[in-house]
Amino acid sequence: MEDHSLEKKFSKFIIAVSIIIPVVVAILFGIKLKDFGINVEPLSFLPPIYATTNGITAVVLVLAVFAIKNGKQKLHEQLMTFAIALSVAFLVMYVAYHMTSDSTKFGGEGAIRYVYFFILITHILLSIAIIPLVLITYVRALAQRFDRHRKIAKITFPLWLYVAVTGVVVYLMISPYYVH
Repeated sequence: MEDHSLEKKFSKFIIAVSIIIPVVVAILFGIKLKDFGINVEPLSFLPPIYATTNGITAVVLVLAVFAIKNGKQKLHEQLMTFAIALSVAFLVMYVAYHMTSDSTKFGGEGAIRYVYFFILITHILLSIAIIPLVLITYVRALAQRFDRHRKIAKITFPLWLYVAVTGVVVYLMISPYYVH
């Protein structure tokens, strides 16, 4: 049976989370703990970990699509839940790093600089857009509205995959400029 009330019940939550997460991340991105007298070592070990987390997310997303295409609904559900957990872990590590470390400036010059900033900007914008898409897609599956779930998943999947892959690419492009 299709559950329209579950979608309705979560709609305000999805809107709130979709606004709150980017706003809070933007605010926290600008806050340095040392400015508040909290003396913590920069968490400079985190970028390769959260880049790897993005890479694993990309693999998990692809595996989840293969699972559902092969009729393995429970495995698909577990993989998608894992992908969401990985994304949350990424976000926590990303914010923690930026609250303890100065931002790294990209040092590349010429055409590669434009490529980097194009990838970075599209990554950031789509990482914001993907929040409500993932939540709506997930809730539609929970509500067993699989017709509507499939429709939005066809949009959510490639965008989420792009965000995960470009997260790794951005890290690889900027990693030579990290100060250790």
